[in-house]
Amino acid sequence: MRRAALLGALLLAGCGSSHERSAPSPRPTTPIAEPPASGPGPGPFGAQLRRTTALRARPGGRVLARVPRRTEFGSAQILSVAHRGDRWLAVRTPLLPNGRAGWVAARDVRLLHEPWTLEVDLSARRLVARHEGRRRFAIPVAIGAAGTPTPTGRFGVTDRLAMSGTTYGCCALALSGHQPNIPQGWGGGDRIAIHGTTSTGSIGTPASHGCLRASEAGMRRLMAVIPLGTTVRIHS
Repeated sequence: MRRAALLGALLLAGCGSSHERSAPSPRPTTPIAEPPASGPGPGPFGAQLRRTTALRARPGGRVLARVPRRTEFGSAQILSVAHRGDRWLAVRTPLLPNGRAGWVAARDVRLLHEPWTLEVDLSARRLVARHEGRRRFAIPVAIGAAGTPTPTGRFGVTDRLAMSGTTYGCCALALSGHQPNIPQGWGGGDRIAIHGTTSTGSIGTPASHGCLRASEAGMRRLMAVIPLGTTVRIHS
């Protein structure tokens, strides 16, 4: 648990603001129980690893990394699928830079239907949740400040985390994306996330180091339904 707490602080350290140089010492950060998984169906898809798997630059190509069955937080490794083929899947993973996908063998994964998708409109500062393509609800979010804008593109939800004793509210959805614009002197990590906040007045404003902040009620609504492997599209 102590290791998970330290990793949680590192992961979300890049999500503060110029007024939040450090978070309080966190209590253990733990994965939250996953909503029921769906079997294969129409896309989008998630790929749950059956075993430690080679991540390749292209189908059958050179190995970029080996991906374990579980994330650093202990969650099942369920990767958002960018492209599905018969023998190979292109997946989104934090092991690669934003905008790049790696390839895994289809035999090494369990294919899951992902009924939910999230869309974040940075100009509107709003997150929209869709189920099977239909809009279900929307919540306002804080976005990255001018010098540390929230990166755009398609990402995947890698972990569902319960937070305690930090400035990040009740919980967080960790994403596969990275913040390329790290503030000078910042000693934390570069992963981005959707998370709660104790600075509720910042919601709806450009205030963070790149993460998306939501209210407690908004986060609990997301945590109730959004599974690992969900695709998140962020656009301006």
